[in-house]
Amino acid sequence: MNKADLVESVAGAADLSRASAARAVDAVIDAIVAGLKNNEVVTLSGFGTFTVKERAARTGRNPRTGDAIEIKASRALGFKPGKALKDALN
Repeated sequence: MNKADLVESVAGAADLSRASAARAVDAVIDAIVAGLKNNEVVTLSGFGTFTVKERAARTGRNPRTGDAIEIKASRALGFKPGKALKDALN
């Protein structure tokens, strides 16, 4: 499912026009991104929890040459599915 499919599904489920559903989907995504940018934990009950994980700088290896390279510190997205989502999948 891509974003267009999601918008179509929301439009049908909520009896909205595609334009209104697209704005709603964009607003939800923007709110999640804004929360994560502020290092907040975003929890959607029954769906899951989005978190930002800090990765420390480290030394890695170039697989082609074997040379040591420095990998910068970064932030990564973490997602933990909620119980309702796990139950729906199993």
